[in-house]
Amino acid sequence: MSSKLWLALNNTLLKTVCHSEAETAALAQRFAATLKPGDVVALYGELGAGKSFFSRAVMRALGVTDAALPSPTFAIIQEYDGKDCRVTHMDWYRLDDPDEIEMLGVRDYLQPPWIALIEWPDRAPHMISNDAIKVYLWPDAHNPDLRTIDIEQAGLK
Repeated sequence: MSSKLWLALNNTLLKTVCHSEAETAALAQRFAATLKPGDVVALYGELGAGKSFFSRAVMRALGVTDAALPSPTFAIIQEYDGKDCRVTHMDWYRLDDPDEIEMLGVRDYLQPPWIALIEWPDRAPHMISNDAIKVYLWPDAHNPDLRTIDIEQAGLK
């Protein structure tokens, strides 16, 4: 990963550029090692930015062994057993009303024993606490493998 730029700004933001899926998966693996039950990871980015790819790589690193890790676009919520945790992967893209998300009972997933990975959290920003870890993925228009990834968390080291 020598081609990657890694910056820490104000002790709250890590900024990196990944040049391939392998680099993105390696970053997700390093990131997963910092997670603990009760963590909420909000993933932001346009369609095709790599949110689901990043999420799958995090889940694999957390010990999820399910053969298929489908995007929860239609199921909305998927549950998995990791090595030492439970993992939920949510995709709120298809939900139009923030109240729909509340009615799904997602608050139970935003606390231990769960590690929650949420795509399209901007559909219900009131559900995302200030201490959630925010991951922003920015694809490059000219190179589909290149993406900038910002990870923001208060007190990040």
